[in-house]
Amino acid sequence: MKNNIKTMTPKQIVAELDKYIIGQEDAKKSVAIALRNRYRRSQLSEEMREEITPKNILMMGPTGVGKTEIARRLAKIMEAPFVKVEATKFTEVGYVGRDVDSMIRDLVEASVRITKQQRINEKYGIADELVEEKIIDALVPGAASDNVKNVNGPNPFDFFLKNSNYPSQKKQYEEQQNLEKQSVPEDIAMAKEQVKIHLREGKLEDQLIDIEVEDSVNTNQLDLQNEGIGIAIGNIFGDMMPKKTKHKKVTVREARKILREQEAQNLIDMDQVIDDAIENAEQNGIIFIDEIDKIASGNSMASGADVSREGVQRDILPIVEGSVVNTKHGPVKTDHMLFIGAGAFHVSKPSDLIPELQGRFPINVELKNLDKEDFKKILTATENAVTKQQKALLETEGVDVEFTDDSTDEIAEMAYLMNEQTENIGARRLYTILEKLLEDVSFMLPDDSVEKIVIDRDFVKNKFKETVKEVDVDKYIL
Repeated sequence: MKNNIKTMTPKQIVAELDKYIIGQEDAKKSVAIALRNRYRRSQLSEEMREEITPKNILMMGPTGVGKTEIARRLAKIMEAPFVKVEATKFTEVGYVGRDVDSMIRDLVEASVRITKQQRINEKYGIADELVEEKIIDALVPGAASDNVKNVNGPNPFDFFLKNSNYPSQKKQYEEQQNLEKQSVPEDIAMAKEQVKIHLREGKLEDQLIDIEVEDSVNTNQLDLQNEGIGIAIGNIFGDMMPKKTKHKKVTVREARKILREQEAQNLIDMDQVIDDAIENAEQNGIIFIDEIDKIASGNSMASGADVSREGVQRDILPIVEGSVVNTKHGPVKTDHMLFIGAGAFHVSKPSDLIPELQGRFPINVELKNLDKEDFKKILTATENAVTKQQKALLETEGVDVEFTDDSTDEIAEMAYLMNEQTENIGARRLYTILEKLLEDVSFMLPDDSVEKIVIDRDFVKNKFKETVKEVDVDKYIL
């Protein structure tokens, strides 16, 4: 799957979503088509690509039926930048309509993190070789060149004093690596070869060594969020100012992890990462706007809070329509981002949104309430089934937990009844039940005398005998 995630067909996308989400076929079908259309668009000429915009989706359904999970899981499958925002955030007192652009800035930051990690992963092979040399130098006295130890680069303020081309940080790094490869005496060279053999055989993993690592201090940053501007002082002077370092005594095993990440980061071009991240956000970004029904108002003569909600809609509108948002990494266009709106729409309805915003969510999907069979499948059939999670947690204490078929039937029945008799919170009810069910078991562990626990129907009934009762319909019959 990972090799062809960008070219997955709608059926393949739905099949992948089916591993984690039960039911809601219409919603999964809609998002799968939306993702496939992105691939189709990428195959067109540049002129035609600019004309085609995503068909945004509006999901309607009660809480806990899978609206957020569908969007989040979709983004994970496609390795796309993803951000979830609450529409009600922008209606808070003193915050009305402010900083709606923050959803775009958050998306860009998410894209930068994804892209940076992808580039780092690509450099791990080269980084491992450099790390090995550094560890050998630390293990063999006199192996490291004195010239290397004293390389601090030119005076950073020479840049301001003369018009010479100042070497970039990357160039300094490459020069330093060349210096480290200088010739060394024959006896040290033989010692290094011997240490290299032992190192590759894993014989020195617990050996303590002293390594030099970059000091992870927070970069001073002037961030003017309301204006969409972020100025990182460290980024401005990053190529001129030498990085702070500190010595750290760790085992070879720990040093390998620390230095691997450090070397890989030194090998990537952050300017290129930023450019790729912005493009990824613009072309593949997914923004999930939850509780969009809470900013809907059908009263044409609105006042007070209704005015506030309509104002938020009008603030969100240009972003969904397509605009340019300033971020600390540069301007970002929202024209081709996919927006997914979601809400219960118990009180309001989609037609209560302002017409302009309605028109920007052309695909409307209604998600259905979950029944007993759905709950049973959520408990047992999905990749991350709730019972599997609980079983894995208790296995860490050396206890094997078995859920019988009749126990999952009972839990599903109970979840359905609780949702019917009280507030319907969908699949979230299962988590509530299971936590209560295993509360005493989790509390008593670890216990050497307990190796296996069987959860059956009687176990569930005894635990909840006072909580859930069947509704006596006879009293309603005249």
